[in-house]
Amino acid sequence: MITVPTLVFFLSLLVAIGVGQQFWTRRQHRKSLFTTPLSQDARDIVAAQVPLTRKLPPDIRVRFEGKMNAFLDQVDFIGCNGLEVSEEMRLSIAAQACLLIANTDTWYRHLTTILIYPGAFKSRQVRQHGFVVTEREIVQTGESWSRGPVVLSWAHTQHGALDDTDGHNVVLHEFAHQIDDLSGNTDGVPNLDPAQSYTAWERAFLPAYNAHVKKVMAGHRTVLDPYGAEGHEEFFAVAVEAFFETPVTLKQGEPDIYKQLSLLFRLDPATWNAP
Repeated sequence: MITVPTLVFFLSLLVAIGVGQQFWTRRQHRKSLFTTPLSQDARDIVAAQVPLTRKLPPDIRVRFEGKMNAFLDQVDFIGCNGLEVSEEMRLSIAAQACLLIANTDTWYRHLTTILIYPGAFKSRQVRQHGFVVTEREIVQTGESWSRGPVVLSWAHTQHGALDDTDGHNVVLHEFAHQIDDLSGNTDGVPNLDPAQSYTAWERAFLPAYNAHVKKVMAGHRTVLDPYGAEGHEEFFAVAVEAFFETPVTLKQGEPDIYKQLSLLFRLDPATWNAP
């Protein structure tokens, strides 16, 4: 005769085995995605929508495509204001986001949702200075929330991807914030590569940021987008845009920043040749 405690034990054991098997299956599926190449159709779409990816060295491209597959499996793309999300949109955004993590072990582990608007969208911004809290409505082309979601304007996303030499890319910018936030704070200091030191990062970024702010306030030309003067986190994000889209200019104008970003991403886009 089977007693109630024994029955409860066996039922609990069966549930545990089922959960464990489901976890193992999911883990194996995810592991396989990281080593699965894109289909030829997907490659053609990515090459057309994100020309920057054509410059990727062959050895990095293998990891890049696997990251894309895992990213597409993890993230839900939701159209807003009547926008119907196409495969081209999904592949374009995934490709741009995965450029930042193509050659590292960094992963957008908290991100599950990307909201896409047809164009620029309104967002409510709250700022606090001491005891004074101000709230205003602003027009955005992209927005990154801590632990997700990421919100994007498709018009600006597509334009930024197709013109890969102007130093402006909303997806690279917002996903730079996502990487920054993995450290626990979106403050312009992400989790660094083991080959880096926070002392060297600070020596590169702090003087450059202070000089950038002074130049922007004086109305002078700057190597990086003037928006970087809004704060350390924005300075990091615009530096990431420049690193991928105008790497030679960044390396010449801000060599210390270029070096730190090259170590962070384990990439050297200044050496990439157009196909």
